[in-house]
Amino acid sequence: MKYYIIAGEASGDLHGSNLMKALYKEDANADIRFWGGDLMESVGGTLVSHYKERAFMGFFEVIMNLSKVLGFIKFCKKDIAQFKPDVLILIDNSGFNLRVAKWAKEQGFKTNYYISPQVWASRASRVKDIKRDIDTMFVILPFEKEFYEKYDYKVTFVGHPLIDGIAGRKQVEEVAFRKEYDLTDKPIIALLPGSRKQEITKMLSVMLSLIDDFSDYQFVIAGAPSQDFSFYQSIIGNRKVSFISNKTYDLLSVSYAALVGSGTATLETALFNVPQVVCYKGGNISYQIAKRIITLKFISLVNLIMDREVVKELIQNDFNEKNLKIELTKILDDTYREKLFLEYLDLVKKLGGKGASEKVAKQIVSDLKKEVN
Repeated sequence: MKYYIIAGEASGDLHGSNLMKALYKEDANADIRFWGGDLMESVGGTLVSHYKERAFMGFFEVIMNLSKVLGFIKFCKKDIAQFKPDVLILIDNSGFNLRVAKWAKEQGFKTNYYISPQVWASRASRVKDIKRDIDTMFVILPFEKEFYEKYDYKVTFVGHPLIDGIAGRKQVEEVAFRKEYDLTDKPIIALLPGSRKQEITKMLSVMLSLIDDFSDYQFVIAGAPSQDFSFYQSIIGNRKVSFISNKTYDLLSVSYAALVGSGTATLETALFNVPQVVCYKGGNISYQIAKRIITLKFISLVNLIMDREVVKELIQNDFNEKNLKIELTKILDDTYREKLFLEYLDLVKKLGGKGASEKVAKQIVSDLKKEVN
């Protein structure tokens, strides 16, 4: 059978790659065409467009690049029409995918969505469009099922794919890792400022301002695969900091603490049992717009899932050198850390069991076989 998958950003590429592996297990003759990244391409199938080409952040930035975005959507529709898939699988990336879904449903294509748009965070009115355009929705956060039930829309909770991704990874030998990247024996404070240039620019310099105040530790930047070192170097300057690209999980596995940009990275850090401070600072126009339409109490997935403040969030103007120093000091304290580790255990329980990608693949293939028979 023929599958067309659309994923955006590094996280979508990760989850898309695991889903593709599961699809190939369920359907040995699967013909997969996709929008994604290096991880998905390494599994097989045909890459149509790399997510790096579509990496725009924030409302204002998207508007400034609107013509490019619309061009990608037009090309995507044409490519789907030519490929004629048995099912269209959309992964997160709602700004792009919901537009494609509307057209695809009108054309009679079967539409599945894996990793729901964050309609629970803002613009809940989109649920009406989702009910109209999406045949099957697979959700990965426990509260999403309850959210959709309020709108009389049945979805399938499959658990969070990060649990599998982290559990299944090859373990890092710490001594060898430190030697490979010329790291000292000091405890590591990992810096995860995000993957897009706009967010890295806004946050990394503030994170780096703490280096001299924590000389008993070494700071290591987790470089995003979508950005070259030369870009980071322009922000680092002469500061004494290590840089490791495209090895975030390996870095977290040996880290003592972390300063993390909001998003999936906050959950990843928690699943590696690393105490963290959550940081966010966006462009002023984008932030002002977001503040008016986002109704959530928290921005980190950790706090959203637990429905209380487990990790500290420093947002926009609160994200400054003074506050960051205070919060980093806290997560380095043994008593504070012990309490946080217990919270992390509760978090894992809430996320459900393993096998999210396998559950999604099995249902997709099973549904298609039923239609054929």
